[in-house]
Amino acid sequence: MENEKFLVIGALGCIGAWVVRNLIREGVPTAIFDQASDPRRLRLIMSEEELARVQVLTGDISDLNAVEGALKDTGTTHVIHLAALQVPFCKADPSLGARVNVVGTVNIFEAAKRSGLRRVVYASSAAVYGISEDYPEGPLGHDAPLHPQTHYGVYKQANEGTARVYWRDNGISSIGLRPYVVYGPGRDQGLTSSPTTAMLAATLNQPYQIPFGGRFDLQFADDVAQAFIRAARVPFDGADVFNLRGSVVHIREIVAAIEAAVPTMRGQFSFKDVPLGFPEEMDGTPLLSVLGSLPQTPLAEGIATTITTFQRALADGRLAPRLP
Repeated sequence: MENEKFLVIGALGCIGAWVVRNLIREGVPTAIFDQASDPRRLRLIMSEEELARVQVLTGDISDLNAVEGALKDTGTTHVIHLAALQVPFCKADPSLGARVNVVGTVNIFEAAKRSGLRRVVYASSAAVYGISEDYPEGPLGHDAPLHPQTHYGVYKQANEGTARVYWRDNGISSIGLRPYVVYGPGRDQGLTSSPTTAMLAATLNQPYQIPFGGRFDLQFADDVAQAFIRAARVPFDGADVFNLRGSVVHIREIVAAIEAAVPTMRGQFSFKDVPLGFPEEMDGTPLLSVLGSLPQTPLAEGIATTITTFQRALADGRLAPRLP
């Protein structure tokens, strides 16, 4: 698109890396803002030539001046906010989690207001919901009651409220997306990263047990990234949050697809028959009414692509031959 300049905040995480990859391959000027400095997830899915076209800014989203400076210095027209500490890190240090996840998000909206940017797209999470027993059977609507069970989920709920206030008080529109179980190259942290770890284990010819089971909504990282990009571009007024829907699968289907991709590892994977406890299926229909049709990579294709990416990265030294 003409005259676009994207700023991806938290670009060194899994979804952020895929967002950057898509934008760079479109030829869109793209800057990243992250406190971390290790581009290993970007290197996993991008060439060095592609990486050289990314403008890199290092900073802390809990520093309002740094965030505001990044928006102004880059001439940002579209911002996608993906920076957050995952569930285990928020549990280990709730104060730090709140500073990054909640104060950081406030800073992004405030910096957008000061910079004259009228739209923010950000990542919420299915963690804002409660356990399965809290809801009726069937796909969970994006307007279902929120009953988060973790500090992380509480912080994400607070961010959704922040977005509504900035729309009401300052006219800054926003779209928040709630991914569920994201998988693919670069997904190596967080409560639900173990399906991807199992794919890496297959690549390394190591047996692996996934520590949960049951059915849940599984989403390929590239599909999620494209949804965020589409949300940043679509005309939209208001502050709303939408569920992302992928493929609702049982963990045994994931195991079967991994073994089909690496037949020599058949029988080397297992799972604990303990469901995640969250609603199995998200209703993504309201999001489609805003964004139109979205890509949905078939399970077998997404797993095969993940394993092939790992194999190539191991062969040329971009990926360490060990599990996270």
